[in-house]
Amino acid sequence: MSASTAPDSSGARDCPVCSADDPSGLAAAGPDGNCPSCGRKVPVSRDHAEIDLRLLAGVTDRGLRHHRNEDAMALATAAGPNGPVVLAVVSDGVSSAPRPDEASLIAVRTAMRVLLTSARAGDDPAAAAGAAAREAAQALTDMADSDGAPAATYVSATVDPEHVTLCWLGDSRAYWLTADPAGSVRLTKDDSIAEEIVAAGVATVDEAMASPQAHVITRWLGADLPDPEPHVARFRPPGPGVVLICSDGLWNYRPEAGDLAGLVMPAAQTEPLPAAAGLVKFAVDRGGLDNITVVLIPVPFAAE
Repeated sequence: MSASTAPDSSGARDCPVCSADDPSGLAAAGPDGNCPSCGRKVPVSRDHAEIDLRLLAGVTDRGLRHHRNEDAMALATAAGPNGPVVLAVVSDGVSSAPRPDEASLIAVRTAMRVLLTSARAGDDPAAAAGAAAREAAQALTDMADSDGAPAATYVSATVDPEHVTLCWLGDSRAYWLTADPAGSVRLTKDDSIAEEIVAAGVATVDEAMASPQAHVITRWLGADLPDPEPHVARFRPPGPGVVLICSDGLWNYRPEAGDLAGLVMPAAQTEPLPAAAGLVKFAVDRGGLDNITVVLIPVPFAAE
């Protein structure tokens, strides 16, 4: 089972459950507004979308200041040779580049098709994660035209019964959240000017984030970076918890893992959709300055 945010930027309304796994267009809404494949009602707008696949859930929202949602997400579950696999991708279109809403949607759908195929075949998750990011980058490179090159950030999570495999470029993040906030950690490192100046000891985190260049990213998907080098990392959960992947529309307001855990744990372990919606509402209530996307994956998970 798979899902991606919908409709696409051309105005076609795609099923949020079936479109990431079906590039043929057969997942488009029928005359009654329902998906002809699974029968679910298809959302009429990307401004706010919620996806619940039981083993994971995600919510994306336009926020209060942007006139459109330039974030996108794709979620899926797969039956691999060695057991169930849960997959998620989040992308944040770069607003200063052309067609950021299209870029993020194409990125998550392209990557998810690669991840699903690899998970079902039992391929190495790390190799598959890197390949999916590179395929997404090529898809955005192919979008470049006389108006310029679309660009987007990227983060994916592949979760099997033993490991979490992450892949990212830019400043969309992954976290590990536990019921005890002290055990929660950020799993990714931003490709950003802010992260670099903190690592160099030039500024504190607070000073770096106050800089006008704080959110200038140094890696991304898109034609202006034709040979991206995605980060790939594997994490072995030490016990029960939740994998969170998100765009900066959330973590701008709570960048520390322990603080995010305090907002949703332990409820997120058993009710990921309400917890994800709660994190989005938190960001909106704090000002909603950016688009917001939140995906939660409880670990361990049970086979469907």
